[in-house]
Amino acid sequence: MPGRILIIDDEPQITRVLRAAISAQGYDVRTANDPDEGLQLYREWSPDLVVTDLMMPGMSGVEVTRAIRTRSATPILILSVRDHERSKVEALDAGADDYVTKPFSIQELLARVRAHLRRAPERATAAIQVGDFVVDSAAHSITVLGKPIHLTPKEFDLLLHLARHAGKVMTHRALLTSVWGAQSAHQPEYLRVFVGQVRKKLEAETAKQYIQTEPWVGYRFVPEGWSGNEE
Repeated sequence: MPGRILIIDDEPQITRVLRAAISAQGYDVRTANDPDEGLQLYREWSPDLVVTDLMMPGMSGVEVTRAIRTRSATPILILSVRDHERSKVEALDAGADDYVTKPFSIQELLARVRAHLRRAPERATAAIQVGDFVVDSAAHSITVLGKPIHLTPKEFDLLLHLARHAGKVMTHRALLTSVWGAQSAHQPEYLRVFVGQVRKKLEAETAKQYIQTEPWVGYRFVPEGWSGNEE
């Protein structure tokens, strides 16, 4: 279903073009040409998804992302002319869900918007237990050995997908497509960043390695205490 989308970009021409294109698909769109104004609008309006430019005067898209992440798991797409892996990693580390490099096609952006909005309701399912882990999609929480693990929205989605397929090798392509959408199937840097972050957080609490690397193939989630018969 169409939702509410907030666009933050300091270039009025870009916000006008994006607003027209996205509104034409039935979404309720609001725009801000200043990051502070955008965050204020975010607090007042509570959009379902945020699209923000990376480089803006006063506050970057990364800083906007961090500010939103202090209060919400709202999907965030960052737009940028920077195609360097370092910029992408910084944005994803800050809690962004996606990173789109300019120039991009409107159809590609719309596909990513649909993918992220479609995944939001998928989290509202029953809690599952696999070995040491309890994953509660509705509460957006994960505990391991009774300890809560604080994950960003995309880290949560990644671990949830691995937990649902515990013991199985998940290929890079399958993980990218399932967690980020088909348009991200050829962006392995997403996986390197997020798997590394999730591992670090899990090992900091338990000193155990639950995510195994299958060289050239993908990853396998093997939670200790898991029998292989749990759902």
